[in-house]
Amino acid sequence: MIKEFSLYFLAAFFEILGCYSFWVYFRLDKSYWFLALGLISLILFAYLLTKVNMQFAGRGYAVYGGIYVISSLSWLYFVEKQDFNRWDLIGSSLCIFGAFVILFGNQKV
Repeated sequence: MIKEFSLYFLAAFFEILGCYSFWVYFRLDKSYWFLALGLISLILFAYLLTKVNMQFAGRGYAVYGGIYVISSLSWLYFVEKQDFNRWDLIGSSLCIFGAFVILFGNQKV
């Protein structure tokens, strides 16, 4: 289970890094090297998400959605230096709870 969560969080990191690289290029007028970083990061994201132990892609993506929300708010706090508000905390709690329900509800006994 730790391996699964590690893969999900690592995939989330690379997806956010990839998208943020495009954000930096297009919105903040930074070097075109950010586009290359974005492409490489998004390829790594897609590859890592194929490595999770889930029978169906859609269910794996649903679990990933909850992890992604938590990871995005972590990015907001650590990279963009913005504090959470109560809606961030409430919404992310609902998302991670949903991800756990999908993940653990579909485990083979």
